[in-house]
Amino acid sequence: MQWRTRAKSLITLGTKNLGRRSVGTGAGAFAQAGMAVVVAASSSLFTMQARAQEFPQKPVRIVVGPGPDIVARLLGQHFTEAWGQQTLVDPRPGGGGVIAAELVAKSPADGYTLLLGSASYTINAVLQPGPTDLLRDFAAVAFAASSPFVLLVHPSLPVRTLAELVALARTRPGQINYASSGNGTPPHLAGELFKSAAKLNLVHIPYKSAAPAVIDVVAGQVQMMFGIASVAVPQMQAGKLRGLAVTSRARSRLVPDLPTFAESGLPEFEVIGWNGLLAPAATPRAVIARLNAESMNALGKPDWQARLVAAGYEPATSNTPEQFTEYLRMEVAKWTKLVRDTGMKVD
Repeated sequence: MQWRTRAKSLITLGTKNLGRRSVGTGAGAFAQAGMAVVVAASSSLFTMQARAQEFPQKPVRIVVGPGPDIVARLLGQHFTEAWGQQTLVDPRPGGGGVIAAELVAKSPADGYTLLLGSASYTINAVLQPGPTDLLRDFAAVAFAASSPFVLLVHPSLPVRTLAELVALARTRPGQINYASSGNGTPPHLAGELFKSAAKLNLVHIPYKSAAPAVIDVVAGQVQMMFGIASVAVPQMQAGKLRGLAVTSRARSRLVPDLPTFAESGLPEFEVIGWNGLLAPAATPRAVIARLNAESMNALGKPDWQARLVAAGYEPATSNTPEQFTEYLRMEVAKWTKLVRDTGMKVD
């Protein structure tokens, strides 16, 4: 996870300054040019650091696309308390996240307008590309929280482990259905990735949201689904659904007794819901670093971690903008490969 920076403008600035005076030739001229570049670089760096130290000087806005806004509200509350400047949470759920993303991408790149990104954005970048490009138009600020999915089956299905489900499904090709909250959603992609990884023939049944999908799986109309932990745990505790495995790479504190897919024989399988802060691409790195540091301060608070866990989220451990950038690239690459391998499309 290494990163690169830019510097061409410094040379341009230096040569412009030189053009205003009579410049000789040879070593003396070269030395003058070099000094101008150094002075310009130092001045630019000082200006960027000063802006970061002064940030913020006015309210910050976190724009939220589809999905819950609890992560944005918690971060916003912390920013307000830490900086003495109000942080506004601005829900813009329409268009599957397109409205929120376009608004932020076109905002001034100064750190005052941020996007609460989610797993939907890395999926849509592949399945439903919009007017903005996730990897081109945004700068990663901080990975904030994740929410693993649980593979849930109706108790009538005679399986208690993931291996048993795979074995059964191979004897019943095309006869086992899985529900999702809609085409192109993370639970849908989790099902398609499971089918591909385990080489199964499962039938996808899309719903308009998670609620009716859960109702039909509980009723036995559909045999299985991938549900977030906050949905899965109550149904498991009531004995209405059986959890087989969790989709995170490591076991989750939300469902600690469930094995991962890796433990169950599919080592490369991982699908999680996530939330993280994104800024317009040209936002100064020093401002991004300040936003990241304050985000990590917020997520490190034990009481805030408890609030996120209670809402069904795994608070992120300490991470950098560079690490978050690499995660986004890997997610887009994963979904690109799945779509290419399976030929799946969203109507």
